[in-house]
Amino acid sequence: MRPIEIPTDWSDDALLHFEEFCSLIHTPQRTVRDWRRRGVGPRWTRINGVGRLYITVGEARRFLRSATTEPRRTNP
Repeated sequence: MRPIEIPTDWSDDALLHFEEFCSLIHTPQRTVRDWRRRGVGPRWTRINGVGRLYITVGEARRFLRSATTEPRRTNP
């Protein structure tokens, strides 16, 4: 399984809209909406009252770091 990676050349201040984020992390929109409803997952913002939800690339990176676990190693 390959880890989810955000390209290093993307600025932390760049914005992703909700659908882009879901696609990037290969997670159904319904799941991410449920995270938001329960108050878990990344922090979202609306710009000037526009209906779309956005996330900064920096927040996406923070969320992925916090959600990533090290694989378990088995003893031989």
